[in-house]
Amino acid sequence: MGGARWRRAASQIGRSVTVWAVSTVTMLVLAGILPDFRLQSADGDSATQIAVTAAFGAGAFGVLSALVWPLLVRLLLLVPALVLALLVFFLNGGLLLLALHVNPAARGGVAPETAVVVAAVMSAVASATGGALAVRDDDAYRRRLYRLADRRRRRARRPAPAGPGTVFLQLDGVGHDVLTDAVERGLMPTLARWLGRDGAPASHRLDLWRTDWSSQTGASQLGILHGSNHDVPAFRWYEKHSGEVMVCNRPSSAAELQRRAARYAGHPGLLHTDGASRGNLFGGGADEQALVLSIAARRRSRETRSRAGYFAYFSDPANAVRTALSFVAEVGREITQSLRARLREERPRVSRGGLYPFIRAFATVVERDVVVAAVMGDLLAGRTAVYADLVAYDEVAHHSGPRSRDAAKVLQRLDRAVALIEKVAEHAPRRYRIVLLSDHGQSPGETFRSRYGLTLGDLVRAGCGLPVPRRARRTRSGAEARAAVRAALHRPVEEGEERYRPEGRRSEPVVLASGNLGLVSFPAVPHRMSEEEIHARYPALLPTLANHPGIGFLLVRSEEHGGVVLGARGARVPLDRLDEEPGPLAPFGPGAADAVRRTHSFPNTADIMVNSIHDPADGEVLAFEEQIGSHGGLGGAQSRAFLLSPLTLSAPTARTPDGPDGADAPGPRDARADGAGIVGAEQVHRVLRRWLREADLPRTPPGGGAPAAVPEAGGPEAAVRETAASEAAVREAPVPDDHPS
Repeated sequence: MGGARWRRAASQIGRSVTVWAVSTVTMLVLAGILPDFRLQSADGDSATQIAVTAAFGAGAFGVLSALVWPLLVRLLLLVPALVLALLVFFLNGGLLLLALHVNPAARGGVAPETAVVVAAVMSAVASATGGALAVRDDDAYRRRLYRLADRRRRRARRPAPAGPGTVFLQLDGVGHDVLTDAVERGLMPTLARWLGRDGAPASHRLDLWRTDWSSQTGASQLGILHGSNHDVPAFRWYEKHSGEVMVCNRPSSAAELQRRAARYAGHPGLLHTDGASRGNLFGGGADEQALVLSIAARRRSRETRSRAGYFAYFSDPANAVRTALSFVAEVGREITQSLRARLREERPRVSRGGLYPFIRAFATVVERDVVVAAVMGDLLAGRTAVYADLVAYDEVAHHSGPRSRDAAKVLQRLDRAVALIEKVAEHAPRRYRIVLLSDHGQSPGETFRSRYGLTLGDLVRAGCGLPVPRRARRTRSGAEARAAVRAALHRPVEEGEERYRPEGRRSEPVVLASGNLGLVSFPAVPHRMSEEEIHARYPALLPTLANHPGIGFLLVRSEEHGGVVLGARGARVPLDRLDEEPGPLAPFGPGAADAVRRTHSFPNTADIMVNSIHDPADGEVLAFEEQIGSHGGLGGAQSRAFLLSPLTLSAPTARTPDGPDGADAPGPRDARADGAGIVGAEQVHRVLRRWLREADLPRTPPGGGAPAAVPEAGGPEAAVRETAASEAAVREAPVPDDHPS
């Protein structure tokens, strides 16, 4: 036992000395390359003196990085996370200046701007060296993982977990068809292995689920996490009783929607029992929340500072430097890709200038790294249920297209993030089932404005006899990443319609867009207007909208039939006859009638619900926002989400026990010809709840007999060598696969 301790101590000392030596050599090389960085006095020194100065400087920088950096981050807890990420270089450079200043020989000097470069390179080299040494020492790596897991449990005063845990990873916006194609093309080898595409037995099954009419993250994630998305007709909508526009990615709206869903469903959420919510719009009832938008509207406190999120991640200078460098590289990558698309005159295309390159870099680098690191911490802490959202693909696909080369690159990086989480799960204190799912897909197509030269708002104003601007204005995009950036900056989400102010404008309609779904409301009328009332007040409006070539159908309330769907050339079908006579809904496929009828029942459904056209041949729709990959309405791949689950879990299409009494819930709504065994986000919630309950039950072998024992996970003899490629990343945090080096 004593000999083993001495060997471990000697191994640790050897690794530390090696990292120190490599850092010293790095400092010497940089001093020879950079003119403003020197390691000798003005009079000149011998080679030995220069080497001693470099060794002292490298050692002092390493000690300061380990001891002072976490204190600096704690002092900056109230600084917005994105600002802290940009300050990383300057803080690291300041530590290097301090390290050279404390040299007792008073040799060496560096210009402040050069110190930033030197510090960044040295942090990256030290991290890479330490990771490479850990890869060669399986026992050291395994021991470090277990020490980290034990430390996290002791800090949280958590007992050793029993039974398996479950990780739900949401790949935002990745549709079923896109995922299948990516697996077949070899873009996602981890998922291909899970599905048995590499010749080995499959460990997971892939299922299709169909979204509600409002095919967007707000409605889907609210239903998945809280069991109800009742009265969420779109991404943004006008509520007549309050005069407010609700926006799913506005913190105050998200908090209110979460409260309503919990009250309507009768329970706090999917993650109520020992759960963690990471990077989501809603908390799901979890007691551990980080990067969750619904808590961003609260006053700053211990909870909303996200100590388990941005600041816990950036407290390691190596993490901070890697992510900051990758952030800069991603900005450059987006500018290059946008310029290439412009030079090639690719169509369709939307503007990708302004702040968008920085928003994309935040979603594809900063948020990805921080969320993955938080999930890794939850695994090592042994949490029972974790739900995390990775928004990278959704953000890029909005502006580059769902099947573009840019989006394909993001899918490759997401696959590597999933592989990293899988490797960490092997060393967790309990066995984990990893479930992948999406909240919706995306449908391609040009924008309504680019095709017709006017916005939906312009068309509505023309139908109402109101003046129309000579030049169509762009409609703000509702991508989730923009709200995440503003929340990280502690700034309110700007949507343009924070509150409707009726002074002098009560006769004007409120027109809102959610992908290819439009909503028209008349604030002067306190109730939902009927078809007859709209005709009486604006005789030309409904015919103008229904007969426009870019609009597929309208939904309005009817005093005669309760509700009707209107289409071109006078098509008018009551809701109760849509199954026999789909009329304008025919191109939208199975399930469209049920989705429309359900939305019609919501109290806050708009006076006129407008869905763009859909071409079944190519799957294209026309977005009312500035997006060439859109979601939010009916039509195409946006309604086709996926659920990728381990075979050890029951089939998702089985009847799902729901409620505390365990009674069977009704079967999936309208699971018909499109192959969707699950319909609606609320049904997905029931499936996920059933899987969490299964973790508490003994497993019975297929042939009957005694229940099979649940094996303990992450035992001392777990295979570590297979994780060698990921070990450096696991030691510190996820290493960005798009690192500029």
